[in-house]
Amino acid sequence: MSSAIKTNLSFEFFPPQTAEGVEKLRVVRGKLALLSPEFFSVTFGAGGSTRDRTREIVLEIKAEGLDVAPHISCIASTRDNVRSMLNTYRDYGIHRLVALRGDLPSGIAQAEAGAFRFASELVAFVRQEFADTFHIEVAAYPEYHPQSRSAQDDLQNFKRKVDAGADSAITQYFFNPDAYYHFRAECEAMGVTIPIVPGIMPIGRFQQLARFSDACGAEIPRWIRRKLESYGDDAASSKAFGLDVVTQLCERLLRNGAPGLHFYTMNQAETVSTICRRLGLSSPSNT
Repeated sequence: MSSAIKTNLSFEFFPPQTAEGVEKLRVVRGKLALLSPEFFSVTFGAGGSTRDRTREIVLEIKAEGLDVAPHISCIASTRDNVRSMLNTYRDYGIHRLVALRGDLPSGIAQAEAGAFRFASELVAFVRQEFADTFHIEVAAYPEYHPQSRSAQDDLQNFKRKVDAGADSAITQYFFNPDAYYHFRAECEAMGVTIPIVPGIMPIGRFQQLARFSDACGAEIPRWIRRKLESYGDDAASSKAFGLDVVTQLCERLLRNGAPGLHFYTMNQAETVSTICRRLGLSSPSNT
């Protein structure tokens, strides 16, 4: 793929739990910043469990002169603490958010979840309180949310987020590009025209990938699953195969009009950087 084509990239991190993890993330961030991403995003743990660490990482990234989008979540959030948090972000010059329903931590009843039941309500609140201060990203599910009652119900939930004021969307990761194309066509048929950026998960350890995928409803196609299983403990072969699969997926998505790529980095730089280099998305000085 020609490096002359400008492709919008973004990279997601999670807040590290240790000082060593924070330092490692600084190194990772420095490497990925060489790819000139549109923004970095920082996740928000189940039930707001990483609230303070998310804010600390977000503000550190912003202080480095990089664009950053904090995740905000419905779960365990009140109108007052969301308002306070967003006032802080606005005061630090942060103007992009990723608004999600979020996950309930184990042992928390739905009734205790917080002031917002759905991401659409959170988006509407941000728009009401802050007008156009923030560019709001929301989640999209080409293979449908695992808790949705039906495919059509999930599409309507997505449309409600857009109608509430979302500017663009990032998908759950997937390995079947046809799922993305079909989802995008269904959205267009409903009059939803915001950019829908594919979420990309590099393939590392198969067991970890299988666990994540089972939890979030992302399908690992049988041919990929069986191939990875066949490598067993051969990490080098798994890595090489995963790089080929994900690079080819990205090529197909960009060739068919995807507005960018959002990488779930798992706080690692090497695999993401290699994929971007293969795609021709890094300048010669950064290779």
